[in-house]
Parts: sequence; C-alpha cells; structure tokens
Amino acid sequence: MAPHKIQGWTPDFVPAVLDRSIAQRVITVTEDEARDQARALAQQEGILVGLSCGGTFAAALQVARSAAPGSVVLAVLPDTGERYLSTWLFEGVNEGSDDAWLQALDAD
Repeated sequence: MAPHKIQGWTPDFVPAVLDRSIAQRVITVTEDEARDQARALAQQEGILVGLSCGGTFAAALQVARSAAPGSVVLAVLPDTGERYLSTWLFEGVNEGSDDAWLQALDAD
C-alpha cells in the first residue's frame, strides 16, 4: 500500500479481528475517487462524510455496477466530514451558505 491521504487506512493498521479469508475481493480506490465521492455525497445527498467513507462509497459503486439485477449492496459510512472541512477534501468548496435559498425561506 503506497502513501495516500485517506485517514484511517494505513498499511500498518490491520485489526486483529479482520479475517481476510472471508473477503471475496479487495477493491482499490484512489484518494481522488474517495474525495470525489465524499463531495458528491455532500452535494447531491446532503450526507457529510470523511475521506475514508468516500472511498468506501466509491468501492460500493464499483460493486453495484457489476452486481446482478436485484442485488442488494450495503456500505456502512460511520464517519462525519466535519473535521475535514478545512482539509483538501473540501478545498475550493464554497464556504458560504446558499444565501438566496435562505432568503427564500424567510419570505414564507
């Protein structure tokens, strides 16, 4: 495993409870794919997650694309993106709220 920006995923951290023999496959996700999916979840679904969850979701999308019709794909995203707001994960994302939307709420 090469150096990367995905926090929590390191070559030297393998939980003792991990049984690799039950894994059917290992899916590789780049840090850019992880970032893009974390941003997409925030922008399109309103789900604010961290980079590792973006990576998990990117892998789940890969599985879903090749899954048989009617299959169920489950991805657990146990992290929040709050602590990453000032990192490269959300770099370039508008820091302000949607002022026009907020004003429209007040008009009602």
